Amino acid sequence: MEKEQIENEKETAYYGFDLGDAESAIAKLPVGGKGEPRILPVRGQGSFITAYAALSDGTLLVGEEACYAVGAVRRKLRFKSVFLTDPGAAECTATFARGVLGELYAVGDLTRGQDAVFYLGCPAGWDANTRERYREIFVQAGYPPVRIVSESRAAMICACQSRHLQVGTDILKKPVLVVDIGSSTTDFAYIRHGREEKLQTGGEVHLGGGILDELLLEQCIKASGLAEKRIRRDLAESEPWRSYCEFAARRLKEQYFANEGTYREEGLAQSVVIALHTPVRLKLYLDGERAKQLLNTGSERLGGKSFREAFLASLQGARDGIAGEQPELLFLTGGVSRLPAIRDWCSEVFPNAVLVTSAEPEYSVAKGLAYAAGIDASLSRFREELNAYIASDRVETVVGEGVPALYQSAVQVLTEPLLREAALPALERWRQGEIRRLQDVDDVMQENIRRYVRSEEAQKLLEEPVRKWLSGIARKIEQDTVPLCVRNGVPVQSLSLSSYLDLPDVSIGVHAGDVFAVREITLLVDAVISVLVGMLCGGGGIALIASGLPGIAAGVVLSLAVLFLGRGQMEKALLSANIPGPIRKLIPKGYFRARLGSIGRKVQEEMAETVRTNQSAELTSQLTKEISGQIEQCLLHMAEVVEIPLG
Repeated sequence: MEKEQIENEKETAYYGFDLGDAESAIAKLPVGGKGEPRILPVRGQGSFITAYAALSDGTLLVGEEACYAVGAVRRKLRFKSVFLTDPGAAECTATFARGVLGELYAVGDLTRGQDAVFYLGCPAGWDANTRERYREIFVQAGYPPVRIVSESRAAMICACQSRHLQVGTDILKKPVLVVDIGSSTTDFAYIRHGREEKLQTGGEVHLGGGILDELLLEQCIKASGLAEKRIRRDLAESEPWRSYCEFAARRLKEQYFANEGTYREEGLAQSVVIALHTPVRLKLYLDGERAKQLLNTGSERLGGKSFREAFLASLQGARDGIAGEQPELLFLTGGVSRLPAIRDWCSEVFPNAVLVTSAEPEYSVAKGLAYAAGIDASLSRFREELNAYIASDRVETVVGEGVPALYQSAVQVLTEPLLREAALPALERWRQGEIRRLQDVDDVMQENIRRYVRSEEAQKLLEEPVRKWLSGIARKIEQDTVPLCVRNGVPVQSLSLSSYLDLPDVSIGVHAGDVFAVREITLLVDAVISVLVGMLCGGGGIALIASGLPGIAAGVVLSLAVLFLGRGQMEKALLSANIPGPIRKLIPKGYFRARLGSIGRKVQEEMAETVRTNQSAELTSQLTKEISGQIEQCLLHMAEVVEIPLG
């Protein structure tokens, strides 16, 4: 069964379809999901115009040819941007989708009956219902299984997978803002530790490079002299010709900004012959002065703002909408991202972020979609194995075997602070007469300890030893997760708990109050009292009261008591005795604090031994369950980061 599954995975073809408002692109991941996606040309173009034309003989054309083909009974362009508002856009999308599918079959880039998966991009702002409606269009058009992924997320996946960009690690560890500048919209995706987090502003702005195309076309029409009137008439009559002129302006603009240093002075020109009635020539021209006007002239589409003003406002809105850390990396994609001014504006709003652009930003989304399809398929078995591992008792076993070492670490780091913050105040109250008998110190000390182990100070003291302990647990668990990753072609660091524990917001924690529960508090109090009583009785040759004549007298009384009653009986007598206040006051005020070091060592030894031999099975089970549960959640979270959620 497993062999059959692997063979099926190798035979599956993964496609990414970036259907844009102005231009589209399709990428195909090599069979088996390995390697880099290849851009499939449609009608000879890697980036082809989003347009279709139905001819009178039933032929369906897509791409640039559809814009000016003679004999078209129906022709449509720029329908993606109105998908949410124009009821007819769905039919246009379906017709275009069928035409593209036919082209793929015609040239052999897709074979009928082939096991294939298509991932399609959509604006980040589309809700679940719109995405499903969009997906159904392609299913009904005859496409293989289809899934919808936001375009900005696809661009991020492309960045993670690209061999030309060393940003994969940064995206997994640092806050990143993906800026996908399309022809009609600009999408923002905020990524933190590999997961997309919601922007307060929504993430999509109706601002794209198509506005620049319109502005450039308008500038060129105004400069056409005597031909201006005829050009305006023809473009008003024919939407396809107007759209085609805009696409020509777009290509000129992209060519200019791709090498602005060369064209700034001499300019870049191209002519379009509009053959609707009597042919008329439109000269498209762009130089440094006109480029400046292009970016700084107000537009009705932008409410009177210039492209620069509108884009800066959208960047500032994205920045203000980020609830967490500001991005350290900005990944720019889309053809317009080539404009040097775009980088300048991004640096102005995000001065501390590193800017990254791929070599072919116009293909980032299509390639990212193809990568997403392959990743999703290859990680399916990985998720199944990981879920089975978590469902087993392996993590609980590793944690349970390590709990005694956790107790030891907690005892070492907390014994001295517990004596200082819990035992000493209780003993001082006894010395002052507030507590009548030593045995009553027990209850007071227990309450003091309960309060302290729940304090922020105790928690901070535990952080480092617990982190070290967890690192040891992580290394044992990695003996299982590394082979799991290798079997499924996933980078071994993907489930590296050791690396994950170094991240600043790791949520795995062990509270002092959970380690020192009721039974352990009792053990600690018993250890403290036994040591102190031994000292009061002169145990080990140590006299508690050892200065001045009153001290000598008190020492003689205690020695006689030990002689007549015996050590054990004397301890009981002292515990229940209401020692007179003057005798208590003979104990120097700083004596207990001065003896803290020797007491601490003795208490720590006894505490470690009692914990080792008498630890509560119930507490151990509780800690094991809680810590292993946190670790399992971490493994699931890390798997999500690796998969880069695609929903």
